[in-house]
Amino acid sequence: MPNRRILRLSGSDTDSFLQGLVTNNIDGLKDGLVYAALLTPQGKYLADFFLKRDGETVLLDVAEDLADGLAKRLGMYKLRADVRIEDSGLNLQRGSGPVPEGALPDPRHPEMGWRAYTTESESDDGTDWDAIRVRHCIPETGIELTPDSYILESGFEALNGVDFKKGCYVGQEVTARMKHKTELRKGLRSVSITGSAAVGTAITLNGKPAGTLFTQSNGHAIAYLRLDRVGDEMQADGATLRLDP
Repeated sequence: MPNRRILRLSGSDTDSFLQGLVTNNIDGLKDGLVYAALLTPQGKYLADFFLKRDGETVLLDVAEDLADGLAKRLGMYKLRADVRIEDSGLNLQRGSGPVPEGALPDPRHPEMGWRAYTTESESDDGTDWDAIRVRHCIPETGIELTPDSYILESGFEALNGVDFKKGCYVGQEVTARMKHKTELRKGLRSVSITGSAAVGTAITLNGKPAGTLFTQSNGHAIAYLRLDRVGDEMQADGATLRLDP
């Protein structure tokens, strides 16, 4: 399980501050975890994270590698708002199966299990998360989700990670235009794979660039594809790929 850091946001302006920045509607915090992202003004991915109401504060669950940069970026946006951003001292517990007391379902997909935040050591029940992610084309921070990613190409709408009715947020104009005024020409898709190749291997079709190969599990993989170059004999360094039904 990738290392996570749990930040705590507190102060009287926390809700309005987050609502004006992130891709999802934080009104959903009353119902459980909210999955969201922070984008650049040009609509590209900076970080994805989970938000949870914790009393008068909000917990933010983000990949360790992105935590410092995200905290710094949030601090830049804070200006004079009454918002404090600090480490919570909590750790992530994660698993599948029945949801234990104090845990909440992962909002991206029912098979992604539950998440809980406690003072106990970070733990995982051994679920093969990559297999689940590949089966449902769910991107992972730092693998499928990179600074070049657009969240709609990465499937955030199906993952309950973006709200098109909430109003403005950073990168909203580009995201809304991609949703309403253009047809996506690239995106993440699940593929079957015969053979194997390293994450990041270029995919070709008839010798022409067709995309990039990412996480693989049990004969399937997540690939970023040019949708006008999808075919039954795509190649990735000797491996053969076909789009899953």
